[in-house]
Amino acid sequence: MRLELPCAVRPFVPHDGAMCLLDTLLDYDAEGATVEITPRDSDLFVEDGAIPAWVGLEWMAQGVAAWAGVWAHIDGAPPPPGFLIASRRYHAHVDNFSLDEPVHVQVTREFVADNGVRAFSGTLSTAAGQRLAEGRLSIFQPTPSTSSSPAERQNAR
Repeated sequence: MRLELPCAVRPFVPHDGAMCLLDTLLDYDAEGATVEITPRDSDLFVEDGAIPAWVGLEWMAQGVAAWAGVWAHIDGAPPPPGFLIASRRYHAHVDNFSLDEPVHVQVTREFVADNGVRAFSGTLSTAAGQRLAEGRLSIFQPTPSTSSSPAERQNAR
């Protein structure tokens, strides 16, 4: 089953209400996803008419959540929990993200450890491809126990 894209991100992330910071799932595959956010003046982290650059790290983390949530959805399961445990080399080329300017968030899986830790690289760019920020994330996704459903166990990619 392949999703019809683009589509809303909200069904694929375990974040509710204003904490779901992303808007649209643009693409996904076995190794990563591309999502989009268009910052608005009503967004949770607006400061002085813009979004501070450090929020890009959370956008990347939610991009990983969306990627994992898509695969859970395909397997018939809810979005799995995941925890941002570290970031490395997050570098923003801008001080903030402008409102009403779409930002593409691309996350790519780099490795998966047996203990549930997964590493991803991430980039933020404009819709035209100008790089705004990049970094690496370490995510912990608890491994479903043997009492979990087959779909949940299969989703522990």
